Amino acid sequence: MGTQILPSSHLLCLLMAIFLSGIHHSCQLEPSQSQALVKIRQLLYNPSVVSIWDSRPDICDLDQLESSSHSLTLACYEDSITQLHIIGNNEPLPQNFSADSFFAALTSLPNLKVLSLVSLGMWGPLPTVTGNLSSLEILNLTSNYFNATIPVQVSSLKNLQTLVLEGNMFTGTVPDWLSSLPLLAVLSLKNNSFHGTLPDSLSNLRNIRILDLSMNHLSGQVPDLRNLTNLQVLDIQDNFFGPQFPSLHTKLVALVLRNNQFHSGIPVELSYYYQLQKLDISFNGFVGPFLPSLLSLPSITYLDVAKNRFTGMLFPNMSCNPQLALVNLSSNLLTGDLPPCLQSAPKSRVVVYERNCLSSGDQVQHPYSFCRIEAMAVKILPHMHKEERRPFSIAVLASIIVGVIVGVVALVGLVFLVIRRLNAQNTAKTPATRLPSEQFSTVDAAKLIFDARNISQTMKLGALGLPAYRTFFLEELKEATNNFDESSLIEGSHGQIYKGKLTDGTIVAIRSLQMRRRQRSQSYMHHIELISKLRHSHLVSALGHCFECFPDDSCVSRIFLITESIPNGTLRGCISGNRRQRLNWTQRIAAAIGVVKGIQFLHTGIVPGLFSNNLKITDVLLDHNLHVKISSYNLPLLAESREQVGVGVSSSGLKGNAQARGKDGDKNDVYDLGVILLEIIVGRPITSKNDVVVARDLLIVGMKADDIARKTIMDPAVGKEWSGESIKTLMEICIRCLHNEPSERPSVEDVLWNLQFAAQVQDSWRGEPQSNLQSPDLSSQ
Repeated sequence: MGTQILPSSHLLCLLMAIFLSGIHHSCQLEPSQSQALVKIRQLLYNPSVVSIWDSRPDICDLDQLESSSHSLTLACYEDSITQLHIIGNNEPLPQNFSADSFFAALTSLPNLKVLSLVSLGMWGPLPTVTGNLSSLEILNLTSNYFNATIPVQVSSLKNLQTLVLEGNMFTGTVPDWLSSLPLLAVLSLKNNSFHGTLPDSLSNLRNIRILDLSMNHLSGQVPDLRNLTNLQVLDIQDNFFGPQFPSLHTKLVALVLRNNQFHSGIPVELSYYYQLQKLDISFNGFVGPFLPSLLSLPSITYLDVAKNRFTGMLFPNMSCNPQLALVNLSSNLLTGDLPPCLQSAPKSRVVVYERNCLSSGDQVQHPYSFCRIEAMAVKILPHMHKEERRPFSIAVLASIIVGVIVGVVALVGLVFLVIRRLNAQNTAKTPATRLPSEQFSTVDAAKLIFDARNISQTMKLGALGLPAYRTFFLEELKEATNNFDESSLIEGSHGQIYKGKLTDGTIVAIRSLQMRRRQRSQSYMHHIELISKLRHSHLVSALGHCFECFPDDSCVSRIFLITESIPNGTLRGCISGNRRQRLNWTQRIAAAIGVVKGIQFLHTGIVPGLFSNNLKITDVLLDHNLHVKISSYNLPLLAESREQVGVGVSSSGLKGNAQARGKDGDKNDVYDLGVILLEIIVGRPITSKNDVVVARDLLIVGMKADDIARKTIMDPAVGKEWSGESIKTLMEICIRCLHNEPSERPSVEDVLWNLQFAAQVQDSWRGEPQSNLQSPDLSSQ
């Protein structure tokens, strides 16, 4: 069910009713914070208190609130307000509203970490006092009417990880001082009126993962961003950038350059963006040969190169990534035959290739001569003198006319938008950012949305098709498990894990954690916040939680964690277990890639990351489609409830504190990946340190031998359906993962790159003579 946005008067009435009830009843909040809430109520022009909220005993005990609305999130930790998230309907506040006074009142909340004020109709310059909110980690002011420049005082927020100012009326240039925010991971200035060129200092944002500068008036060359090795999403569409393709790192997940003024060629290095899922460079003037390898990038799902001047021939033997959901090659100068992988695309895939000069397919094409003449003109143009011009063709003239019409329409639209904002019509504008459609309980909704790894389309990387994270009722769980009957216990699990069936038929796993300390539910919310982020296609994803409390003092006695139920056993069972049908070599490489992607998400897909996860092959489960999912993570809540017990080999020992990376935490996980790769290769259980040493030594010997010798090391169950180059690549990266010195082990990204290379080699081999593809120089990585 969708969430209905309340009228601002009702929303604020609801908000202040909660505020006043908390102030009246709570004995936990400090007086200064209670007074700050009263002040905020006054500054937001709240009407009388809604009586239904008068009986609420504690403003910090949000578990007791019965509202299903996501228009307000207010959370506390250790009797201090830490999170404030409000969504309105974008009606401008009255003329005597004072943003300075409002933000000054917020400074009385010294532990405020999350401030999200969305569509509240706030206006005027962003106050300089914002820089005094020193504890802020997330600042989200989406869809208000703030204008002028961003005050330099914001640079004082050294803990800031997420800054989202999209959908306002900010002007001026992108501030040079943004580089002074050392932890900044998400920066969104989308849909404002910034102009000028970008500062070179953006290249110093080493922790940045998402950079969205789209829908502004920015221009010039994009700074060299190759040092931003954590950058996953870059969106600069609808500006005036150009002419050269940006210099970027190869680990991008999404790159959107749509509707700018690029008119150079695209770099060959784009073929090595192996993590790239979305590439949109449409509506520019890119020239030169189209790179067919973009169609077969290992992660690509969205490719749009329309409205450029790409040349070259397409051939029937070209391959495409089967996961492609959209391919748009339209309005270029491509010739040849449309590859069968695009002609016979599944119904779920959108393929557009009109207005090229292709000889196959059923979409409208130009004659071959059109692309030939236009391509010749494109090649000659760079060598012309400045005074020389290519004669106008009808197509060029038509393009100019269309461009003028589009420009006029855009200008009229812009004027209309400004007038509508200034006149503040009563029709509510849809907020640029919405909360999920289902209830998030008392989890930090702002952080779930604006966190670096949750904003990222990366995380469309995961959690697709899952219901929203929510709070479950104890009665639901009792009904799902026949009152936690012993017959519902899952065999072989560590601790009490029940298999349950919800009323909608969903099969879930329910982990019961006995709490040793008597604390109220809000004390556990930072744990729940972390767990709620564990939603990815290669993780056994979290679906919700439930608190069971003592009846006398409402302290938590048990916490139930509800996750997906994965029915098809463990990865070990499909490789070295007793299952009749084992995974073939191609399936094993795919499983290894899935495990690495899951670990990569635990490290970089959530904040804070989870390291030293003590991963074992028995923690890797498979669903009906043999899709792997990791079921065990380094969660501090589990350590608090019981001593961790595990079976298997790991470099990292018992699971520790998930809030910190710790020394070599990422390289501990790389070692564990190496142990899993060992078992995938040799096909027998690896259950001790000695097993690891013996098997690793065999691989080292095999690397110095030929394919025939390596075959004797391989699991006989994989038969002959494997490429010698893919075997060699897996063996070499496995050996590096198991290095005794953590600093000598490869990064998770290196492991993923090599596995994807092995998959490509194996896929191209397919029982034919071995491909000429060469393995990368692993020693240099």
